[in-house]
Amino acid sequence: MKTFRFLTLVAVSSLLLTACGAGGDTGGPTGEEKLTWASTGGQFQEDEKKALQEPFTTKTGTEFVNISPAEIAQVRTMVKAGKTIWDLANMSWIYAGAYCGELFEKLDDPALDRAKFPPGTTGDCFVPTYRYANIFSYNADLYPNEKPTRIEDFFDVKRFPGKRIVYDYPKAGLLESALVADGVPPEKVYPLDLERALKKIDTIKSSLVFAPSYGAIQQMLVDKQASMVLTVTARSIVSSQSGANLVPVWDFNTTDIGALVIPKGTPHKQLAQQMLAFVTEPAQATAYAKLTGTAPARSEVDIASIPYTEKQKEFNAFLPDRGRLIEQDKQWWIENTDAVTKRWTAWKVG
Repeated sequence: MKTFRFLTLVAVSSLLLTACGAGGDTGGPTGEEKLTWASTGGQFQEDEKKALQEPFTTKTGTEFVNISPAEIAQVRTMVKAGKTIWDLANMSWIYAGAYCGELFEKLDDPALDRAKFPPGTTGDCFVPTYRYANIFSYNADLYPNEKPTRIEDFFDVKRFPGKRIVYDYPKAGLLESALVADGVPPEKVYPLDLERALKKIDTIKSSLVFAPSYGAIQQMLVDKQASMVLTVTARSIVSSQSGANLVPVWDFNTTDIGALVIPKGTPHKQLAQQMLAFVTEPAQATAYAKLTGTAPARSEVDIASIPYTEKQKEFNAFLPDRGRLIEQDKQWWIENTDAVTKRWTAWKVG
């Protein structure tokens, strides 16, 4: 399996001391089991607690220890040390796909029926817990006259001048968008022609702002440091709520999944899988979608039944009439992320 060379290891002793201090003991004061849940921190993890963890505690008595951030280097360290103390981790499915059976547990609970999820969104070591999109939006305050209406406008700095913010990660939707803007039909985007995509992005490279975090994207949008953005559903919503006058462009966008994965060697694999199945059930999926504005993972949950706010609806790519959408090809990214990341890094400094 390919190695993600851009990742670094953390010290075993530091990790284990930190984790134990965060509550690594698996027995609660009354004998209930505990699951250690690693995630992104901030509001998203608070939403996970409210919509997903608290109902499971009510149902089963299982308690949760929450820590953040969830990083692949820490998983690698725990597994290699034979001391896995995380039970569930909210991190990219790419890692679970690339290191399935090595760093992450294969999912074998019958309740995690892959047929319940949209095609192309599952793997041996992951199922989706929610769905989102990489959304192209513009700041309406900066375009009082002609408005962007198609993905080609993101790459047209003559008609639509201004900085464009993108997350500094090649899987954030920019490569696919570049190919479609260059004339590739969405259904033929994969396998990605990386060099063609980068050639197209070269035409606006001087206008791109590579954001190191989603928080930085939000702040730059609110401060009007850019006129366009390509970013995830939840961050689009929060940026708009924070004062950025964003308008989504429903022409072409990529969709993706969020996933909870189970690190290899957890002593609570079966309970963790039960939690995964519970998370995707309609009641929890609906509650989480309502809080975050993301979409439920399972196909049978009617998105029209979710009481989204008007702002959440505005940036929800899974509602009707939202243009052309393609799911990012999971297997292609699992097999090619290392090479793409290396090329992306070289291209940025070249």
